[in-house]
This record gives sequence, C-alpha cells and structure tokens, in this order.
Amino acid sequence: MKYDYLIVGAGLFGSVCAKELTAKGKRVLVIDKRTHIGGNIYTEDNDGIQVHKYGAHIFHTNDKDIWDYVNSLVEFNRFTNSPLANYEGDLYNLPFNMNTFYQLWGTKTPQEAKDKMLEQTKELNGKSPDNLEEQAISLVGRDIYEKLIKGYTEKQWGRDCKDLPSFIIRRLPVRYTYDNNYFSDKYQGVPIGGYTKLIEKMLAGVEIRLNIDFLAQKEELMELADNVIYTGPIDEYFNNRLGKLEYRSLEFKTKVLQQDNFQGNAVVNYTERDIPFTRIIEHKHFDPVDTKHTVITEEYPSEWKVGDEPYYPINDDKNMLLFKQYRELTKSENVVFGGRLAEYKYYDMHQVIRSALNTVNSLESI
Repeated sequence: MKYDYLIVGAGLFGSVCAKELTAKGKRVLVIDKRTHIGGNIYTEDNDGIQVHKYGAHIFHTNDKDIWDYVNSLVEFNRFTNSPLANYEGDLYNLPFNMNTFYQLWGTKTPQEAKDKMLEQTKELNGKSPDNLEEQAISLVGRDIYEKLIKGYTEKQWGRDCKDLPSFIIRRLPVRYTYDNNYFSDKYQGVPIGGYTKLIEKMLAGVEIRLNIDFLAQKEELMELADNVIYTGPIDEYFNNRLGKLEYRSLEFKTKVLQQDNFQGNAVVNYTERDIPFTRIIEHKHFDPVDTKHTVITEEYPSEWKVGDEPYYPINDDKNMLLFKQYRELTKSENVVFGGRLAEYKYYDMHQVIRSALNTVNSLESI
C-alpha cells in the first residue's frame, strides 16, 4: 500500500499532523522507534496514577484556539502549577512573589518588598552583567540568587553560574502579589486520564507501527509514501555529517511508595548544589486520584552523550551555527522537518501544536 504521508515520530507534532492529514482524506502511516506513542508527553497508568514518564508536562497557553482544540479531544482539569523550592529544609514559593519575599525577608507589603529588592540589586553598581551569576543578581539580588537560583541552575546545566552566559536568564519573573501560579497564561491544565489519552484521540484511525528505527532503514521506509514528515534529530537524519548538535539530558528515578501522599505538591525543587537531583515530582497531584500509594520521580540533569535522550537543545552560537548548516541541507530533501528535535528548538506544547497545524496548512499538495 502506498501512503500519502509517512510521519516519523508519534509525539505531539507528528500526532497533530497525522490527525489533520487524515481528516483531509490522506492515507497516513506513523512510525516511532519507541514502543509507545506520545513521545515525551507519554503518561503511563500506575494503578490509577498517571505517571509522566519523561518529566512533568503542564499544558498552558493564551491561545484560545489551541485550548479549544485540545479540549475538543479530551477533558482537561484545572491544575495550577505552584511549585515549591526546598533550600536547606526551608520551603519557598515559586515563582518569586510576595509569599517568597515574606519567607526570605519578612516583608509584608509590595513597597517593602520593592525597597528590599532595590537594595539587593545594587550590588553590581551599574556594571553590565558578564555571566549568569551577575545577570541574576542584577535582576533579583544576592539572597534569591544564592538560595533559589545558583544551585538549581548549576545542576541543570552542569556548569558554574560564572561560566554560563547571561542570556540564559535575560529576565526573571518577579510578582508583587501573593500569587503562586507559576504560569501567567489564561488557560492551564492537565488531561484527565493522562496525555496518552490525548495522543490516542489524535491517532484514532491512523495506522501506527512502533519499535521502528526510521534511520536504520530510511531508503526502504521512504518508498512507502509520497511525502515524509520527519520529527527526529535533524543531525541524525544527515548521519551527523557536519557534526553532532549538543543537548542537556535527564535521568529519572521513579519510586512507588506505600503512602497516600509524599510531599503534598506536584513539584518541589531542590536548589542546593550538593543534592544531585533538581526536583521531585509527585505524579498524583497533576491529575488527583484517591489511592493508598503514590509515585514520585527524582530528576537528575546530565551531560548528553550519543545514545541518551536529547531533552534541552544548547542554543549557543556554536550549536546554532551548526543547526543552520543542517537546515540548509534540508532544502535539497523532499521531506518536511518539524518539531523540537528537527528544529533544534525548545517548544512548549501549545507551540508544538500551533507549529504542526501551520505545517499541515502550508503543504501545497493538500
């Protein structure tokens, strides 16, 4: 059977494309080298608890059309992301807001907090920040930097803050209200029953083949369809001929605990450098269920190496130059490159969906 489209990758980008192309009457085949659909938003049921296998995913957007789009497929709850930071056993609210400032300094009014913040950010005395440490101090001062930014950031990137570029945190959210909602987007939530259910709805009626390594049999698989949409790493598509793009990776240690509630919150960050993980996720709080057990995951950032899962592109000058060279190579391919890995770009979920919808709408053959 000859397909109109072969889509490489059953993650969010590929699944949206598959849904929309199928709705237009196209014959679509989706393949993925993993043994499950959903990519990094895949959730797995653990006796009623939806476990985010590849890290926490919270849907948030100001785009009403995208919010309506996902809600037409599955029901979302009203989860609000309100993480906590644990520093030497003390808890602080995130993002930085009046609760945080009270916990740090005892300030109770916005003016008191602003005065304290102004006093804290004077340290650089007008000097232009040369690195992440100086940038952070210029934005929020020494106290917040030392307790809530420094250790966490150094674990995340595997480097001292003095060795990281300032652009990583060009700005930091500071709110002079008692509001612990991490995102400022109008719409926010998590699918009831997990993200896998959302992907299943997108791929309903679409032929799917799992455990298929596209790059290992590229020539053969590309013969199956008139058109190809590729969502994997762009450098691997070209057999890394120009060199490897760099990423940061993550390792997850998941535990099932025989207690109904471990930390009372979905996300708690551990901001000390000598604690090796960056945060603990307690999955049942994303999509609350009444169970006698709970599932937690510790997240350990790691240096990426070939064979590891690429999570965060390192968009520095060196890597962006290499990516642009690979992007030039795509112009000679009869392939559509899209999604986080193919575009070497960190996407929020709503951005992935919008990009996939735009891609389908731009295809001239439809």
